[in-house]
Amino acid sequence: MHRPRQEMIAETRAKLIAAARHAFGTIGYAEASMDDFTASAGLTRGALYHHFGDKKGLLQAVIAEIDGEMAVRVNEVASKAPTRWQHFVDECTTYIEMALEPEIQRIMFRDGPAVLGDPAQWPNANACTASMTDHLTALQEEGVVVPDLDPETTSRLINGASSQAAQRIANSKDPEATSKKAIAAFKQLLEGLRKKA
Repeated sequence: MHRPRQEMIAETRAKLIAAARHAFGTIGYAEASMDDFTASAGLTRGALYHHFGDKKGLLQAVIAEIDGEMAVRVNEVASKAPTRWQHFVDECTTYIEMALEPEIQRIMFRDGPAVLGDPAQWPNANACTASMTDHLTALQEEGVVVPDLDPETTSRLINGASSQAAQRIANSKDPEATSKKAIAAFKQLLEGLRKKA
């Protein structure tokens, strides 16, 4: 009984991503060897090259997977907010708070930017900016935020600020204390967008 080719491809990709994610999350990108994760996945180096091109391509796939999981978690937290404004604030701050988690800290906020460059240029960044732009546009229409700001530009600035805050936490000697300061400053920044009563 032969399994469908697509199913086998998906399984091979998933094995390589899982093995790489474990290695990147525990020993880091620089120390992780391609032979280690191909061996732990029971696959060859050829399979890795075929599916991801190289170690950097595999890191991109791992980041895409983690990013998807982070988005789900952010949405779960934000969906419980009583107002659209609080939803917006919770969405942003939950993302920053995830920089306290060791795997996310290392892969998303330390190794990712070091290897792949500016997170604002990553493939997922546009979806995040678009979602934030939609929220700000709706908040503007509801009269919650000031009328004279451009939602897309503001979204890009907020996105940059949250990314910088998360990276600062991830690279801090005291992530807990840094997180508290970063979240407080970030909330203060967002407050400046609100229309004064």
